[in-house]
Amino acid sequence: MTLETLEFWHWWIFAVVLLILEVFAPGSFFLWMGASAGVVGGMLFVFPGMDWKLQWFVFAVLSVASILLWRNHLRKHPTETDQPMLNRRGEQYVGRIFTLAEPIVNGIGKIHVDDSTWKIEGVDCGAGEQVEVIGVDGVVLKVKSKEN
Repeated sequence: MTLETLEFWHWWIFAVVLLILEVFAPGSFFLWMGASAGVVGGMLFVFPGMDWKLQWFVFAVLSVASILLWRNHLRKHPTETDQPMLNRRGEQYVGRIFTLAEPIVNGIGKIHVDDSTWKIEGVDCGAGEQVEVIGVDGVVLKVKSKEN
C-alpha cells in the first residue's frame, strides 16, 4: 500500500487505532486525532478521487484545530469535581488551627496533623501556642500565630 492508494476504510481503521490509543493514554489527544481521521475517511467516501496530499493536509488541520478548540473549551469550562482538594493534601489544611507540640525556631518548625508530620514556616512561637495554616508552599505549611 502506498499513500496514493489510500481508501476511506484505511482512514476509518486509523481512526479506530487512534481511539484505542486514547484508551491507553488518556488526555483527549488521540481522541480528537481519531475523530479527524474518521472525518477524512468520510470525506474520502463521498469524494473518492481526493488527492492523498489533501487528505493528510485536512487530517493535520482538523487534528490541530480540534485539539486546540477542546483545550480552549476546557480552560473556559473546567471539569467540576466533588473533591477539589484531592491530591492537594496541604491545601486541605488552610484555615485550620493547630496547637504546637514543638516550638517554631528561626521561622521553622513541625506540627503533627492527623497521621503525618508537616514542616511549617512562620514567626517564632513556643510549644503549646496555637497557629493557623494560612497557605501552602509545596510540602511546607505557612502558619501565623493565633495569639497575635
